[in-house]
Amino acid sequence: MYQALYRKWRPKTFSDVIGQSHITQTLKKQVAEGRTSHAYLFTGTRGTGKTTCAKILAKAVNCEHPVDGDPCCQCASCQGIENGSFLDVLELDAASNNGVDQVRALRDEAIYSPANVKKRVYIVDEVHMLSTPAFNALLKILEEPPEHLMFILATTELHKVPATILSRCQRFSFKRITPQDIAARLTYVAGQEGIALAPDGAELLSRLADGALRDGLSLLDQCAAVGGTVDAAAVLEVLGLAGNLQTARLMEQILNRDAKSALLQLDQLYSGGKDVGAVLGELSTLVRDLLLRRTAPEGGAALLSGGYDSATLDKLGKDASAARLIYLATTLQKATADLYYSSNRRTDAELCLLRLCDESLSGDLTALEARVQRLEDGVARGQLIRGAVAKSSEARETPEPRMRKAPARAPEESPAPAAPAQAMDEPPWEEPPLPEEPSVPEDLGRRVFEVPEEMPAAKAAGREETFTPESAPVVPGTVPAAATAGDGNWWRALAESCKGRLPPMYRAFLDMCTGALSGDLLTVYAPDDITVGRLDNDRVKSALCEEAEKASGVSIRLMFQVGEPPKASPQKNLQNLLKFGSQFDNIQIK
Repeated sequence: MYQALYRKWRPKTFSDVIGQSHITQTLKKQVAEGRTSHAYLFTGTRGTGKTTCAKILAKAVNCEHPVDGDPCCQCASCQGIENGSFLDVLELDAASNNGVDQVRALRDEAIYSPANVKKRVYIVDEVHMLSTPAFNALLKILEEPPEHLMFILATTELHKVPATILSRCQRFSFKRITPQDIAARLTYVAGQEGIALAPDGAELLSRLADGALRDGLSLLDQCAAVGGTVDAAAVLEVLGLAGNLQTARLMEQILNRDAKSALLQLDQLYSGGKDVGAVLGELSTLVRDLLLRRTAPEGGAALLSGGYDSATLDKLGKDASAARLIYLATTLQKATADLYYSSNRRTDAELCLLRLCDESLSGDLTALEARVQRLEDGVARGQLIRGAVAKSSEARETPEPRMRKAPARAPEESPAPAAPAQAMDEPPWEEPPLPEEPSVPEDLGRRVFEVPEEMPAAKAAGREETFTPESAPVVPGTVPAAATAGDGNWWRALAESCKGRLPPMYRAFLDMCTGALSGDLLTVYAPDDITVGRLDNDRVKSALCEEAEKASGVSIRLMFQVGEPPKASPQKNLQNLLKFGSQFDNIQIK
């Protein structure tokens, strides 16, 4: 009959116990010197060896031929305790025997001398599950037991054990087993069992075990059942962790501040049956791994959850600062805790994603810090732009010496064919011709808001003018237009004036849109149907119409449309560029 790996490879002696040398050495010395206590309390997380050490201690105190405190595992006492034929060593589960009547029955039979061994040993697992009357019934015999009696109590929740019990026991705290020790043990067991375990597979299994060797052996047993080499890819596939790739993709979209893609990814996960609370929990675990990877790149590998490989963590964490990761972790933890009281979990999860993508929506000092950081980044980018413009100006002046060398290469040529030499001073691309200065008609049309006198020709003629984040010019020392969804154009001014009248969730969706005004028709272009569904309500529509009417002075009709706005013509883009250059004295655009 097949036996699970964690049962088959359970340690038989103290020397076989992994990662608990501070406990096994003490117990071995007590047994060797005959100074064992009448009551022990083993505490620690699951899978760290509490019950195993209790059974080994029960064999060691009853062994006929102990070896340096370890049981020999050959005598009749060791064999009888191992196969369970000796009833003098009894293992109890306090979770199912937690009543006072069971403890009274145990107390009444404990006074009798053992039949086959030297000491009667009671191993009480999960002792914190005992009721208060049961603990009280155990106090007296635990304080003054007969000479032949020993109690070994084990628990994972020490804070639930009364202090009166703690003071009567010798307490040993079992620590989590390190991933290195777990990986070494898994490699040894795999070699003995004929399992092809790759080093990366052993490392991943050791991190997934979370400090519990029993969990690691169970995971290895599950992965080995599929067959073939057990490497990292096979572990992720067998254990169903391939879905973590979607969580990593969602985190990448959050770090890129792509709210649209993040909401669509969440909708895909939700439609696939994923609970939004589980999604936020996985994001929180991933942020923790990224933060540990950044703050402790050398020694933090042992603290990682193990659900993501090094390449994924390096890709996600290369551009994320520690302050941003701490903000993400704090927001996710708060949102996860609030989901318990939420009436609409999906909406709260979507709001959490929007706050993760844009810190300015948080409404606290984090929003102010985000704005300051964006301004600082804009100043840095402005300096880079000024440097690039200066280098470009120098590059335009340097080709003059090559023009003087041209006659030396062709001394007999006439001056007429000198055009190729002059072309060397021109850029390799064909520049569009500059448009003629348009005449300003008497009727300038309706203005959305006050603009400089150098009005573009399209707007001066009363035609439709559309601004998008890509077409807005970048001003040195400010945030680029692509980052602020059209800062500086009329639509941004209109959207900003509406934000004071709308809740944060509508503001975020409004940032994802662009707008165009043609006559009395205001067209709002949304990226998808989800955004249209969020904004197509009376509250948002009335705010947009009222603000647009204030700016234009006419009654406005509003229409939502999914898609991109009409692209501006090359002449319009060139006019924007010339207008941008006219704002500075040290920049000349040719």
